[in-house]
Amino acid sequence: MEKYLIFKSVLMLIALGGAFGYFFMKVARLYNIMMAVDGEGPTAKEVIGDGMGDRIKVLFTDVLGQANVRRKLAPGIAHTLIFFGFLAIQPHSLELMFRGVIPSLHVGHILPGLYTAYLFIADILGFFVLVGFAYALYRRLVMKPEYLTMGRDANLIIMFTSVIVLSFHFINAFIMVMPAEDGFSYANAFPVSGIFASVFGITSLSPAQLAVGYEIFYYIHIGTILGFLIYIPSSKHLHLLAAVPNVFFKRLETEKAIIKTDIEDEEAETFGLGKCSEFNWHNVLNLYACTECGRCEELCPASGTGKPLSPKKIIHDFKVDLLDQADLLLPDKEGNDKKDEIEALMREGSEVTDDVLWSCTTCRSCENICPVSNEHLDFVFEMRKHQVLMEANFPQEMQETFNNMENQANPWGFSADTRADWAKDLDVPLMMDKPDTKVLYFVGCAGSFDDRGKKISQATARVLKKAGVDFGILGPEEACNGDMARRAGNEYLGQMMIMQNVETINQYKPEIILTGCPHCYNTLKNEYPEFGADYKVVHYADYFNTLIKEGKLKVNAKDFGKLTFHDSCYLGRWNDMYDSPRQLLKAANTGGLVEMDRNMEKGMCCGAGGARMFMEETIGERINNVRAQQAVDTGAETVAASCPFCATMLNDGIMETEKKVPVKDIAEIIDEATE
Repeated sequence: MEKYLIFKSVLMLIALGGAFGYFFMKVARLYNIMMAVDGEGPTAKEVIGDGMGDRIKVLFTDVLGQANVRRKLAPGIAHTLIFFGFLAIQPHSLELMFRGVIPSLHVGHILPGLYTAYLFIADILGFFVLVGFAYALYRRLVMKPEYLTMGRDANLIIMFTSVIVLSFHFINAFIMVMPAEDGFSYANAFPVSGIFASVFGITSLSPAQLAVGYEIFYYIHIGTILGFLIYIPSSKHLHLLAAVPNVFFKRLETEKAIIKTDIEDEEAETFGLGKCSEFNWHNVLNLYACTECGRCEELCPASGTGKPLSPKKIIHDFKVDLLDQADLLLPDKEGNDKKDEIEALMREGSEVTDDVLWSCTTCRSCENICPVSNEHLDFVFEMRKHQVLMEANFPQEMQETFNNMENQANPWGFSADTRADWAKDLDVPLMMDKPDTKVLYFVGCAGSFDDRGKKISQATARVLKKAGVDFGILGPEEACNGDMARRAGNEYLGQMMIMQNVETINQYKPEIILTGCPHCYNTLKNEYPEFGADYKVVHYADYFNTLIKEGKLKVNAKDFGKLTFHDSCYLGRWNDMYDSPRQLLKAANTGGLVEMDRNMEKGMCCGAGGARMFMEETIGERINNVRAQQAVDTGAETVAASCPFCATMLNDGIMETEKKVPVKDIAEIIDEATE
């Protein structure tokens, strides 16, 4: 027996050293890859800033609390059981490893009461891992949701973990029946494993059989853990290592801006994201953290309507590309790399095609639902930027749109001189005539030129006048806000539009910039400060509510019938504005509000975002038709929107349904319901 223990100690020392050594070598390589990329972005210290306390809080809510995971109830509960159960058994497994090398080591001799309590809890939580995996297998074998990855990798992980937990219970079953060690008894420590001992007849085995059985399951348990350890850095379960730091470094605020590129940098060899070496460290951490759970794909409007885009697959394909070309990215022993030999992300045979890249509506459903806080759109925006600026590769119909913005400062190409024509009969002053006006109503291109949008602008102006608000518009001085160009990848044109507006706005220095278009609102609020125009920007939904509370705007509710409201992506997921529009609708309508199945943060895009308004939609179903049908299916008598683009897209979609329900912007509803 003594010789065997010596053999076991040597064997375990070699196995542990080899497995952990290989594991840390692989992790070090992954870290070196993350640090070898050249993309610009804030450093880890800059990301943290003065928000360390908030980030520690996030670890408790999002990691230990599993808050993001549990947003999808049944899978979230199953994952929580697996997470806590697997964590709970690790201290015991670690002790078993050390005891394999040093047989006399026994924590139970040092802290018997505490150790027994821990083992009791761990034994129960370990069993819950099996419960969680039972549901996981049910989803994979019976439910089979389309967005869930069904590859060998995932099945191996389930197998690894299940064997670890089952062998954990069998080890416990054997040691609780074996003679007590130096007075320490396991008899009351394992409520679940005790059942294993009875069911599988372990209680009736001889001492020799117990010793052999224990050793067999010991090697199965430790061997599987070490195999799992070796497998993790090369598998999709790399997220076990990357998810926690990725969540720690996540964006704490909902609002975000597109990365500002220095387009005047004469030394820059390229713009945007063209190859894997141009990722930044945080992009790479995103790639490592992805669990391939498919929640992003489930909510993606493009994926859900038959387009080739899958946010999950984009992340997966980029990770594969990065790891495949890592040897070119990393320096050799002499410190030289071969980054100039790295192939483009979009190349012949690439999984990321033009149809994939340009199907995105930038609705941000993927980022909002991601349990590990990945930012998919950073990849999309930067890739589009590279394709437009460096490759001149973009949908053909966008050429005319770009030309129109460059020549007339609006995507339709109407004469810039007619930008204020919508307000001719409303006595709306121009800022150039009243430069001291405190409220600037930034109308936007849709509100100035689109027939549907002009009606919304007129309704907004009438409401402001009823409330006695002293406001003005820029008229011919206003240019496109830059949203369309930047999200379509034309950073040069977008910045040109922005700087034109910044120069104009800074002449007047308004106290408030009021918008009716969520795209104007988002861009003016979150992106203009980087360009030198940092003003208070409000959407009319918030502003009208304030006017009502202050008694400046009196609402006499009318019967618009049963209403359903479509959440604008750029108000909701981009700026966390969900309540204000609904407050207005409840105040203005006596007919009640009914929600669509997909509402608020899970609301479906109308299909116009990300410059898709000006691109053809030829693959799969039309997104606006699907969303319009969802609105009609509620039985609503009126569909409400809070965006001119949404109003147009929904109206066009409803024309394709059997029930022709009217679409009204909230500004129009408030206009009708106020004196």
